[in-house]
Amino acid sequence: MHTMAVNPASDSPTWIKRFWWLLAAVFIARVVLMLLFVARVDLIGDEAYYWDWGRRPDWCYYSKPPMIGWMMGIIGWITGNAEWGIRFASLLLGTVTLVIIHRIALLLFDARTAFLTAVLVLLTLANAGLNLLFTIDAPLLLFWTLGLLLFWLAAQKPESAMRWLALTLVIGFGTLSKQMMLAFPALMLVFAFASREDRALLGNPRMWLAIFCGMSFIIPVLLWNQEHGWITLEHTKHHFDAKKDLDFEDWLGRTGENIGLQALIYTPVTFVALLVAMIVAVKQRKQLTRPMRFVLLASAPGLACFALLALRQRINPNWPAVFFVPAFILAAAWLRGMAPFVAHPGWERWSLRIGRTLTYTCYILLIGLISAPDSFWDAAFQFSRSRFGDQFTDKALGSIHKLEDMLGWREAGIEAQEFFDLLPEPENTFVMALGHRYSAAEMGFYMPSHPHVYRWEPSGAVMSQYEIWPGPEERIGFDALIIDPGHAEVLLQNPVFTNAFEKLEYRGNIRIPLGMGTRELSVYLGRNLKSWKPIRAQ
Repeated sequence: MHTMAVNPASDSPTWIKRFWWLLAAVFIARVVLMLLFVARVDLIGDEAYYWDWGRRPDWCYYSKPPMIGWMMGIIGWITGNAEWGIRFASLLLGTVTLVIIHRIALLLFDARTAFLTAVLVLLTLANAGLNLLFTIDAPLLLFWTLGLLLFWLAAQKPESAMRWLALTLVIGFGTLSKQMMLAFPALMLVFAFASREDRALLGNPRMWLAIFCGMSFIIPVLLWNQEHGWITLEHTKHHFDAKKDLDFEDWLGRTGENIGLQALIYTPVTFVALLVAMIVAVKQRKQLTRPMRFVLLASAPGLACFALLALRQRINPNWPAVFFVPAFILAAAWLRGMAPFVAHPGWERWSLRIGRTLTYTCYILLIGLISAPDSFWDAAFQFSRSRFGDQFTDKALGSIHKLEDMLGWREAGIEAQEFFDLLPEPENTFVMALGHRYSAAEMGFYMPSHPHVYRWEPSGAVMSQYEIWPGPEERIGFDALIIDPGHAEVLLQNPVFTNAFEKLEYRGNIRIPLGMGTRELSVYLGRNLKSWKPIRAQ
């Protein structure tokens, strides 16, 4: 059994108490923000899409393992498909994840380092988003962080079967959350091999059982994929398609974008501090304590792999998130003087200042964006054009329009329901949405009757979960309310629909003002579906 590398300081109870007071204050503030957000902003496309998964529990879905769908199903059942339930789930999971991060830092170092770690994490845009939007990263980060804690505890007491069993379950549940969790056992093996004091773990059958039994949770996912043409694997492969024939300028711009996005979501000074802490730790690796070695090996190798990948292709900012968790603990220990190398006091001071400024600014802008009247934005953009020019203003407008993707669906769903209720035979009518998969998901959520919405994929290929589920071919003889983001009456010229239905008629349009733009949808009634070509994964 290994002993702790650092004894708690005499003021540990004070700093632990401060953490819980901070956590309570942040939680209350975020609940208030969540309620404001729910009142003014709709679910993002992914949230509505995963919610739709939750209505049909399965062992896997088109692009992801099943955990997010299962969670959405439970949330919908408990809250009656309420928006606040989905938002609150993200806040709850994010808060628990932060508690676990604090606990790891407390066990590895001391209470002040744990407190600083929590503050550094809180003062990032990444953490703000994690606690506001419910996507697959919320359960992944929870299980990954809990896995780090349990692995450290198991390494402390390698003969404890219960600790290894708990780790087994966490690896399994994490594997059912996102494919990234399959990298966690590699992290365990790297630490066991590289840490002299822990090399005996390689001969411990409990660790190997935890690894193999935890990873065995992927078996139902693989069987599902075998039945569906390995569609999840095919989808995942496309994430690694690199754009060819880039000249040096384009490559430099893409690489700079990858780095810049990471620096933005973790705030610039903190991001650089994370990198500096890891680089210095690697240089001084022979002098590292066992806890420092643990967080270094849990962060640096994974982030190095993503750094290399960023030279090849564009990466999504959330992909390396799990490796930043231990990096924050490492940086906090460095800033606190717990490492064999000393950080200049300015690193901590400016990390907190810049992080606080950017995070507070983000919250203020978010509240302003969802609360300000249209007249305010008209005046703001006129001022921007006169002061900063058209190019800068147009980029700002692009960002506003992206936010508008989260607006207007609630009103559109209510209007679509009104169209549906006025149909001659609503009990014999199904709903179909055209366009992006998000349109089908948002309509399914925001139409008060929560119908199962079908989607038409013009390519005839499986491009979303909607093409895996049975399509309108199971509703032969039924009418269809068709919702199209295209221009009015254009669908009347589409032979796919004119041939499929006995009669196709235009019923009207839905027009929802969004502030800077408008959400427009055309509504049709297809009478008596005669035939429909099903789509199946190859």
